[in-house]
Amino acid sequence: MANPSPPLRWAMSKLLARAADPDRIAARRRKLEARRRRSGAAHVVEYFHQVDDGYSHLAAQLLSAFVERYQIRLVCHLVGPPRGPNAPEPDFLLDLSRYDAARIGPHYGLEFPGGSDSPGGDLVDLATRILAGVVTDSGTFVDAAPRVGDALWSGSAEALQALAERYRPVADAASVLASGERRRADLGHYSGAMFHYTKEWYWGVDRLHFLERRLMELGASRDGGEILSAPPAIEHGPHHDDGSMTLEIFPSVRSPYTALSFDAAVDLARATGVRLRVRPVLPMVMRGVPVTRTKGVYIFIDAAREASSHGLADWGSYYEPVGAPVERCYSLYPWAVAEGRGVELLSAFMRAAFREGINTNTDAGLRHVVEAAGLPWADAQSIVGKDAWNDHVWRDEIEANRRAMYDIGLWGVPSFRLLDAAGETRLRVWGQDRLWLVAQEIQRALRLVSARTQHPRGVGQSDG
Repeated sequence: MANPSPPLRWAMSKLLARAADPDRIAARRRKLEARRRRSGAAHVVEYFHQVDDGYSHLAAQLLSAFVERYQIRLVCHLVGPPRGPNAPEPDFLLDLSRYDAARIGPHYGLEFPGGSDSPGGDLVDLATRILAGVVTDSGTFVDAAPRVGDALWSGSAEALQALAERYRPVADAASVLASGERRRADLGHYSGAMFHYTKEWYWGVDRLHFLERRLMELGASRDGGEILSAPPAIEHGPHHDDGSMTLEIFPSVRSPYTALSFDAAVDLARATGVRLRVRPVLPMVMRGVPVTRTKGVYIFIDAAREASSHGLADWGSYYEPVGAPVERCYSLYPWAVAEGRGVELLSAFMRAAFREGINTNTDAGLRHVVEAAGLPWADAQSIVGKDAWNDHVWRDEIEANRRAMYDIGLWGVPSFRLLDAAGETRLRVWGQDRLWLVAQEIQRALRLVSARTQHPRGVGQSDG
């Protein structure tokens, strides 16, 4: 709902906070583990593979090491892409999965072949039929899935045909896909590259480390080795920019993922010397993009897990800010920027909504935000909702930011774009998961500048 009534806003806050409550989740884990032990059942992990999804190809490459490392029974399913309200921009998502997977894969020791074009429909169909023929045999699937993915994303019809002769594809994969999608829906999700274990979901290589740690705590690791999918750290150094590059951040103050990463992104820009440009956008539901309850609850649970891993002990005191509170905050943003406190206003608002449990729909709540940002409430009162010119200005700016985000093939928040001195895009990524990649690209660019400075052309060096 774009602007819920006060009672509904309170109820939504309680629902989401309860769903993501770590004590409640821990109690459920203990209960399910006790039940498993009593029954003598194995640790059952279910994996949902989407053939034309770049993230699934990365995940498939980890399956073999995963089943070797942990005492689990792996059950594999084949699924199609998310549909309906759970996939508001399906074409953008597939394009981004290719672009993103190619960039993050090497940091996990994985490969993503292929270029910018999506594989042809005939190749996707053949790859799907090959994997549909082996999906019920997890051992064969673990072997086949990365091979099929390599051939598919390389665009090699010959390699796929050779795999078809080896694995014997089914004539029609529709029933296999339907079965996998029913199972995914029954368990409460909608995406590919997903792992499920005892009522919790883990997305691809980005979240597999959480599942690995759970299995280690349960004594299910065979060798006690290191995490297979540990996420890279966010690096601030050693090189420092002189403001030649620009980091654009597209945040929404209603997004838990933005709330998790906004301060860290600002710190990254300041620590590395790149210029910072913050471009707020409206939350999806306020842009007319529906978000299902299944998706909303998953996001909050996942964000709470991420917050815990980042040491945010006060995370989860949540009070729903969608609708009027977001608009009131954004109406103050141009003024806050002029006062040199724009970043502080957004940060204070998200802290109030996600970590302090403050109702930002009231004057008292908004005053807390404004003063926490180092701004005078008396001045803010004269601006909020009372100046038609200001209302026009901030709405136009927010819409311009949304269009700019869509123009670079991104639609969700937080999104980041790194620009070089000429204003050309060096990197465009979506999600707080990718801040480490932004940091690495900044350092990579600065290393190149440093090398050129130390070894200019004409002194025994070349650009090649």
